[in-house]
Order: sequence, then structure tokens, then C-alpha cells
Amino acid sequence: MAKNKIDRLSQYTQEKPILWNDRKRYFGLPISFTRYSFDEDKFYSNIGLLKTEKNEILLYRVLDIKLVRTLGQKIFGVGSVVLVTADRTSPEFHIKNIKDSERVYKSLSTIIEKERDEKRVLGKEMFGTAGHIDDGCIDGHIDGI
Repeated sequence: MAKNKIDRLSQYTQEKPILWNDRKRYFGLPISFTRYSFDEDKFYSNIGLLKTEKNEILLYRVLDIKLVRTLGQKIFGVGSVVLVTADRTSPEFHIKNIKDSERVYKSLSTIIEKERDEKRVLGKEMFGTAGHIDDGCIDGHIDGI
């Protein structure tokens, strides 16, 4: 009977192939316990050694994406990608010090647009979920006043 329960759950736990993965780097070397990856519709982070924290972000919920490369990051061949999302637990997620950051940035941008088109999600539909619009108040002005 227990075997039958496991088989029913396995249909929901099948993973999609990972398109990219990397670790957070220090001085260009992958010597941290922070791992990042994404597949065709989700971004994953796994942080920690003794206490681990796993996070999953649906890519169609990303509102904006930004690439940041400081002088120090350029010297060591890394960069950071910032995802601004409509997710409550991670409204702004930093993918820090990764190799080939520009390539990852472009790939994520393309996949995000594809996911949003497939799910027919418009930016204005998610804008209020990120907390930018509250009770008819836009930029500090209340409608009708």
C-alpha cells in the first residue's frame, strides 16, 4: 500500500531539465554554499550548508530584470542579476556573483517573455500584486480628489 502512495506522488515530483546552474562566487571561485539554477519555467535557489533554504520563483511572475556589474565583479569575470517579482516572499531577488552574468540575463529575459506570452499574463495584471498600487492610490494621489 505504501508503494502505491509513492507511485501516485511521483507523477507530481518529476523535474524538468535544468537549463543553467551555478554557484555564488567569491573572487571568481565557486566556493560558497549558494546554488542557483533555472529550468524553462522556474528559478531555484538553494542557500546554506547546516541550515538550508530553498526558494522557487515562477518566471512568469517576474516584473523586471536587471544586470549589475561593479568594477570588482568585472575584474573577476562575474556579475549579478536582479529579479523584481510579484512574489511575496522574494519581491526582489539577487542572483549574486555568477559567471557569464550577461548571458544568463539575456536567457532569463527571453524565457520570462516566453512564459508570460504562453500564460497570457500582462504586466498590468500583476502590477497591483507587487504592492505598487494600493486602494486606487497611484504615486500618492487618490482618484477623485
